Amino acid sequence: MKNTHAYILYGLVAVLFILVLYYRNSPEATSSGQRTGKPYTSPLTSRDKGGETSPRVKLLDLPEKMEFAGEPVPLGKMDIKERFEREMYVNAFWESNMLLMMKRSAKYLPTIEKILAEYNIPEDFKYVALIESGLQNVVSPAGARGFWQFMEGTAKDFGLEVTREVDERYDFEKATHAACKYLQQSYAKFGKWTSVAASYNIGQTGLRRRMNDQQQPDYYELLLNEETGRYMFRILAFKEIFEHPEKYGFVLDEKDYYHMPTLKTLVIKSSVKDLAEWAIKNGTNYKQLKIYNPWLRTPKLTVRRDREYKIKLPAD
Repeated sequence: MKNTHAYILYGLVAVLFILVLYYRNSPEATSSGQRTGKPYTSPLTSRDKGGETSPRVKLLDLPEKMEFAGEPVPLGKMDIKERFEREMYVNAFWESNMLLMMKRSAKYLPTIEKILAEYNIPEDFKYVALIESGLQNVVSPAGARGFWQFMEGTAKDFGLEVTREVDERYDFEKATHAACKYLQQSYAKFGKWTSVAASYNIGQTGLRRRMNDQQQPDYYELLLNEETGRYMFRILAFKEIFEHPEKYGFVLDEKDYYHMPTLKTLVIKSSVKDLAEWAIKNGTNYKQLKIYNPWLRTPKLTVRRDREYKIKLPAD
């Protein structure tokens, strides 16, 4: 038994010795400079026939200056530049996600821009909706819903109806009006649009507490949790890519974008027991009804006295 164990040990040592010799003489070892003494070549570069290196993945030509809502971004500071670059590379190279959001943006951003202007909110805040939800009626793990990701209590505070049958967080137009009211309130408290945007993520009280604790009123100089610390830079990345799509390799023609069809508005002043039946009587179907009115949460709609609802359907 002891001799058997010895033979096995000798065999393993021999195999290890052969592997070491093979690796030291392999093409991979030679190309990495381990055997020849040549400098290490990054996986992101390759050597051409002349021995020169060229990038396999092209580095982005990023701006040296940027602003958000008219406020300058201190890209001259190394940590700020690095945080901005992180979000640029993450989003510019996630091509499928960025393309779909660009295509989807034509359906909703014109309306969002118009509503922002009504409240004198800088147009750059449309990118808040983009990073919050991707312009989809998503639900967060915490229960925030819709394009603007309102929690139920905050939604009600800013005039949105949230019941079992109706949830206006899913009405992107009404939710945008509510978001504008929130942003106006935040600006009255902070006086800087960058702080307003950050407070949309961490909350007005949360941002104020961290400003007071760190004795620092500037978002870019605050130490924050990772999500809020990345928040403004994600907004800036979307702004840069959306404003200069071809620079980052996104080339779309007008026909490539999704568009909202012409819609007609029907006013409902009495309860509807069966929305599917109601939809058919009005020349459409339940699917179309829910696509353009996602705020309807059940197959029926109860209309209280002195109340009415506006339902939108394709005009054709």
